Amino acid sequence: MDEQALLGLNPNADADFRQRALAYFEQLKISQDAWQVCAEALAQSIYSDDHIKFFCFQVLEHQIKFKYSELTEVQQQLIRETLITWLQAQMLNPQPEKTFIRNKAAQVFALLFVTEYLTKWPKFFFDILSVVDLNPRGVDMYLRILMAVDAELVDRDVVHTSEASYFALTFEARRNTLLKDTMREQCIPSLVESWYQILQNYQYNNSELTCQCLEVVGAYVSWIDLSLIANERFINMLLGHMSVEVLREEACDCLFEIVNKGMDPIDKTKLVESLCQVLQSAGLFSIDQEDDVDFLARFSKLVNGMGQALIASWTKLIKNGDMKSAQDTLQAIEAKVALMLQLLIHEDDDISSNIIGFCYDYLHILKQLSALSDQQKANVEAIMLAVMKKLTYDEEYNFENEGEDEAMFVEYRKQLKLLLDRLAQVSPELLLASVRRVFNTTLQNWQTTRFMEVEVAIRLLYMLAEALPVSHGAHFSGDVTKATALQDMMRTLVTSGVSAYQHTSVTLEFFETVVRYEKFFAVEPQHIPTVLMAFLDHRGLRHTSPKVRSRTAYLFSRFVKSLNKQMNPFIEDVLNRIQDLLELSPPENGYQALLSSDDQLFIYETAGVLIVNSEYSAERKQALMRNLLTPLMEKFKVLLEKLMMAQDEDRQMALADCLNHAVGFASRTSKAFSNKQTVKQCGCSEVYLDCLQTFLPALSCPLQKEVLRSGVRTFLHRMIICLEEEVLPFIPSASEHMLKDCEAKDLQEFIPLINQITAKFKTQVSPFLQQMFMPLLHAIFEVLLLPAEENDQSAALEKQMLRRSYFAFLQTVTGSGMSEVIANQGAENVERVLFTVIQGAVDYPDPIAQKTCFIILSKLVELWGGKDGPVGFADFVYKHIVPACFLAPLKQTFDLADAQTVLALSECAVTLKTIHLKRGPECIQYLQQEYLPSL
Repeated sequence: MDEQALLGLNPNADADFRQRALAYFEQLKISQDAWQVCAEALAQSIYSDDHIKFFCFQVLEHQIKFKYSELTEVQQQLIRETLITWLQAQMLNPQPEKTFIRNKAAQVFALLFVTEYLTKWPKFFFDILSVVDLNPRGVDMYLRILMAVDAELVDRDVVHTSEASYFALTFEARRNTLLKDTMREQCIPSLVESWYQILQNYQYNNSELTCQCLEVVGAYVSWIDLSLIANERFINMLLGHMSVEVLREEACDCLFEIVNKGMDPIDKTKLVESLCQVLQSAGLFSIDQEDDVDFLARFSKLVNGMGQALIASWTKLIKNGDMKSAQDTLQAIEAKVALMLQLLIHEDDDISSNIIGFCYDYLHILKQLSALSDQQKANVEAIMLAVMKKLTYDEEYNFENEGEDEAMFVEYRKQLKLLLDRLAQVSPELLLASVRRVFNTTLQNWQTTRFMEVEVAIRLLYMLAEALPVSHGAHFSGDVTKATALQDMMRTLVTSGVSAYQHTSVTLEFFETVVRYEKFFAVEPQHIPTVLMAFLDHRGLRHTSPKVRSRTAYLFSRFVKSLNKQMNPFIEDVLNRIQDLLELSPPENGYQALLSSDDQLFIYETAGVLIVNSEYSAERKQALMRNLLTPLMEKFKVLLEKLMMAQDEDRQMALADCLNHAVGFASRTSKAFSNKQTVKQCGCSEVYLDCLQTFLPALSCPLQKEVLRSGVRTFLHRMIICLEEEVLPFIPSASEHMLKDCEAKDLQEFIPLINQITAKFKTQVSPFLQQMFMPLLHAIFEVLLLPAEENDQSAALEKQMLRRSYFAFLQTVTGSGMSEVIANQGAENVERVLFTVIQGAVDYPDPIAQKTCFIILSKLVELWGGKDGPVGFADFVYKHIVPACFLAPLKQTFDLADAQTVLALSECAVTLKTIHLKRGPECIQYLQQEYLPSL
């Protein structure tokens, strides 16, 4: 072997050596006999370097996986002998191999097993067992090989992608089924016997091998005959392991797999019950005496498995009408509830989380029963109290810098929320009463209560909204008991002063809840000023925490929108109080604004909503809107001038961002208007036209084009909705600027603007479209024809997206009844456009674009394909469109396993149908006599 190249296998080698080693590996993979060199090196232990041994196994792995059928019988025999020789050496070596080499060797054994077991090596396992006997190193390899074989046969995470891989997977699945069936017939009983011998031999003197063996049993139990494992001698041994500290976690997992195995419901109940009896008599149900949380997490998973297995049995028995056995099973389930509650309430969240499935399914049973016994009602209440307790944050939770632990708790809280929702289905009255009790007790003394208890009290009120759902948030009408309870709690929340609690979690929960129950303020509007003040002062938008300020900005905008007309008495006051929050933060160093520009968007939207929804006269609304937007326009002009003069690129970027924010803020105020009518009624058209005139000059700024164009484009989108045809005079010059020196992304974002104008104004903009049609196409073609690096994925994706946008533009033009825009471009240009559509339908493997192209073609056939269509179009239909309809689906890349491709095929069929409709029998004749025979 190339010793120099092998040096690069060491992870500490420099980049050149590593590169050389990679190249060498590729070379060996395609070489005819390199595998033999590697086999010899392994069989004779030529190399002591671990990375070289691993490398040799990789070469063998590649040979078996991809080129095994090319080998002669003798060569295949050599591979078998090499692996067995290597295995024999493992027992004699002074030091065991590193784990990563043993695992790779096991994978190579497993690959060979899958390839040869059914044909050439039926004694695979017996040969390995005869070599390893009960030698600990040999047993270690044997167990690793078994795990690798299981991983090959039982791929628990198969992902189906393309059609080709789907067929490969189907073949693989059939092969794996055959392998498992053959193993069950020929060797599984012997393998199980070997596991029993290993466990018996090593359970007291080699915990590592015992745990490995338990893992193997747990893996195989899912697909072998359960009676081989679920019998007295095996179960007794496993239960014995439950009392041995170093073995009990693996034993737990193994028992979990046994319990999880599908079987007859009555047998399953018996199995679970007998296991429980032994576990209980061994003292394992006394959770409070156990302080090993890792074991308890596994034990909790086992109890969860037993509980869910019993519930599955109960469901089947009820379905089969066997009420007597179902009743026995239900009693068995009830007997586990006390243990389940102990685990659910455990202070370790992993232990608690593992039992939630059983808890959830138990509540589902109770939901189906016609009446609950006193004990069952007590269980529901106990689960409810456990959930309330476990929802509480602990002292260690870091609110300012949330990491992995915090993320896990948030996920755990989501699981608890599902339990709470299920509790509400079983007993809504009990849930409401319990929450009310906790809420009132906590809020009476919030000043002296720890933050986590105050937060959870408000959180429970918040969660009731989803747990006890109503349509359109009408929590305060309908069911009187419920409405009164919620109204009382909301009144307490807003009058107790708890919004002043000095902890971000409580503050945020307060605002979230107020917004969730906004309908409360329709019933008791007298509380609106109190809540508005909380939003506007140091508790909300001026809080010391940026996180609170940011979330409050969003919630404040939702709150104001939901109250609509009820905000009238407070509009002027609110607008005055938020004045400083509307300031455009200058890009000067050191200036720290209270809100980020994203947060300010919500404040601008809120200001717009307040003005538009007010009961003021049109003149007053116009004046207020001017007050809101004039500072933005003035700042914009100043900043644009500064940008033109700026030399430093960082300074240019900062100024461009600031200009973009100004345009974005103005856009956002217009969200308060639904259409042109409302803008006119408020007398605000003029203000927005002024904004347009102020912002458009930014398009001719040669610096930071991408940022500036993006902002102005968004503003134009909004103005097309708000000002309608009043925008049209501005469009030609804006388009001209936006088409100058543009890149793929610019064009891709510009085309939707043109599409919006085309779809909205149709023939009104026909002259403009005819004028700019070819300049736009030239700009698109220019970008598409730019050479790109072969492996530049992002450039290829940009081009693909631009191509899609181009076809979407043509679809909009033809679909808006404006085909004359294309027809009037001169014969040569029309032909060029049509050929790009044919190309898009056939040549590019992009089903989204293909679908659009067929839609365009069928539309053009519908418009031009009749007897009175443009000269030469009928010819084009037969020479190009008809062939496209057949060539596209015949392409290798046309993958019918993909949903988008199926849609493209459907549009392709519609195109053919349209041709037949327009051309009649002539079309059939052409297909029969000319086109189809030519294929």
